[in-house]
Amino acid sequence: MRRKKGYFSISAVSQMFSIHPQTIRLYEQEGLITPKRSEGNTRLFSEEDVNKLEEIVYLTHHVGVNLAGVEMVLKLKRQIAKLQKELNSAFDAASAELTKQEVASKHAIRTGVNRVMALKQGKLPKKPHKQPTQEAQLTLEQGDWEVDYDDQD
Repeated sequence: MRRKKGYFSISAVSQMFSIHPQTIRLYEQEGLITPKRSEGNTRLFSEEDVNKLEEIVYLTHHVGVNLAGVEMVLKLKRQIAKLQKELNSAFDAASAELTKQEVASKHAIRTGVNRVMALKQGKLPKKPHKQPTQEAQLTLEQGDWEVDYDDQD
């Protein structure tokens, strides 16, 4: 059913779903929906309220879920949405970190290949292997693989 945007009265909403206005009041009393109120204390249902009410009516009238079950379904949906958002955020962070590591690895490989090619062509003198500093040796023993070298040139 196509709905207009804006706010709806309880009578318009009850006609949309072919339910009694008292049923809608019960859903509000149970805390399943929270329509806004006008200055005259008239219930004003937003598009979001109507969508939520549509879900409640579907669960109660078509699936046969009681109001406590509807409350649990809505609560679980909110939790799932929150977890999905957190999961997407973690995935995006992991993807960004992986891309960063990929770029760094490609750069390191490219640098190494260029050095090997230069050595093969005799363009670079062979340098003695640098020794790690004491601090770097300590971090290696602790499982950190980043090494700082002393410049011995």
